[in-house]
Amino acid sequence: MTFELEHTDPASDARTGTITTAHGKIKTPIFMPVGTCGSVKGLHFSELREQVKAQIILGNTYHLYLRPGLDTLQKAGGLHKFNTWDRPILTDSGGFQVFSLTGIRKLKEEGCEFRSHIDGSKHFFTPENVMDTERIIGADIMMAFDECPPGESDYQYAKKSLGLTQRWLDRCVKRFNETEPLYGYEQSLFPIVQGCTFKDLRREAAKHVADKGADGNAIGGLAVGEPTEVMYEMIETVNEILPKDKPRYLMGVGTPQNILEAIERGVDMFDCVMPTRNGRNAMLFTYDGTMNMRNKKWENDFSPIDPDGCDIDRLHSKAYLHHLFKAQELLAMQIASIHNLSFYLRLVTDARHHIEQGDFVAWKRSVIDNLGRRV
Repeated sequence: MTFELEHTDPASDARTGTITTAHGKIKTPIFMPVGTCGSVKGLHFSELREQVKAQIILGNTYHLYLRPGLDTLQKAGGLHKFNTWDRPILTDSGGFQVFSLTGIRKLKEEGCEFRSHIDGSKHFFTPENVMDTERIIGADIMMAFDECPPGESDYQYAKKSLGLTQRWLDRCVKRFNETEPLYGYEQSLFPIVQGCTFKDLRREAAKHVADKGADGNAIGGLAVGEPTEVMYEMIETVNEILPKDKPRYLMGVGTPQNILEAIERGVDMFDCVMPTRNGRNAMLFTYDGTMNMRNKKWENDFSPIDPDGCDIDRLHSKAYLHHLFKAQELLAMQIASIHNLSFYLRLVTDARHHIEQGDFVAWKRSVIDNLGRRV
């Protein structure tokens, strides 16, 4: 994998670039739709390509390991062949999912024992077998196995957790370097910076990660309940240390406003379930603000869902989408998910354009307040 830094904004740390992987190029800044179980919930890949304009999607190691399982994925030739997505894929290591299984997991130096949320069966993840699992999945970008501590962790727990994450990262890198890709193309490993909301721990983590010389680096453990200003402060702290010539991925973030603020601070890659999850619950994101499509105010509004959006936005009216949600038609969730994902991709594409033009900060200021209001 390579990363070419192309433009930097004169008034901020925002930048554009191109990531080149075995399955294609990714123009940054980029938003990555979450395809947890090998699919983006409710959408076909043709819609992701043609309407959403997705350049890369996510898969999740925990969920894919449990179902369909590694034997099926390896027999299929990896996730790309199994689900027919021919563009880049990134896999989360499953750490966040495992550690969210409070009460049904046990954390040890060796790894983490947990019970499946599907059938209660017992499993054990280690840095080594997670690397092996991600090799079998075949993602272009593999994430390191880390502990994602609770957002309200005190300093002592956060420090202890970071030490474990750093030792696990060393083991991940060793295993990654000892093994070969299975399907004839190269894969990249991204370490993850943890450290909760403590500046000294974030700096220590960023230095440890930067020293690995990986193809790219991630920032984890944010947007888990801390104030947004604290999140932005942590991003700034970390990005002062992470190398500028490698892509930076902010995991699990967030709202359109979060994304623009993070781009301004030098982040290149984003993912979040919010566009699809909120879409399934009738919330649409637009440049004018958020719309609840169950509200009666849309009942006789025959204007397009978004006249500047994707083809489906221009084809269907707000009144029709309101009707679909009231009637509990599955098509409502599908249309809303397509709209939200296409809007997120449009947002980062517009950000890229304004970074290239050299007026990103002024543009961001002109749109950010409207993004958060309710229409």
